[in-house]
Amino acid sequence: MPNAKVLSEKQAIVAQLTEKIQNATAGVLVDYKGISVEEDTALRKECRENDVDYAVVKNTLLRFAFNNTGLEGLNDLLNGTTSLALCSDPVAPARVMADYAKKLKDKFEIKGGFMDGKPVDMATIDRLASIPALPVLQAQVLGTMLAPITSLAVVLKQIAEKNGAPAEEAAPAAE
Repeated sequence: MPNAKVLSEKQAIVAQLTEKIQNATAGVLVDYKGISVEEDTALRKECRENDVDYAVVKNTLLRFAFNNTGLEGLNDLLNGTTSLALCSDPVAPARVMADYAKKLKDKFEIKGGFMDGKPVDMATIDRLASIPALPVLQAQVLGTMLAPITSLAVVLKQIAEKNGAPAEEAAPAAE
């Protein structure tokens, strides 16, 4: 039986993990066995840049936290080395971890994950990972919205040039 101090420290860690999991929209479990310190440092930097909370977690403590949050379905994945990536953005942890899983093929493997308090399969994680980052999506939407306006401006300029007006005089400036 562990002493009271160790037990209370572990209970505090489980409570903290439980809170993080409840506050996260999505999370990904990873087997990180065999990655180097440089690779781990680069991964952690990428996680910080994407607001992903990444940590190596003991399986037994994570199992208690999953049981507290209703994610018991993920308990089967808790063997070997385990790290957990959490974020309020449902796409970010899947995208960052999938990128590293591709770079570090045999050393870094996604075990599974959850989204909105429910376990998800690997196909869902792969689909989430294929979604571009939010700034890229915003740029795509903006480009789509501006395309008709840009086309209209080009057509109006061509009509004005066809009617003999030079391009500079086609749109007189309001003074």
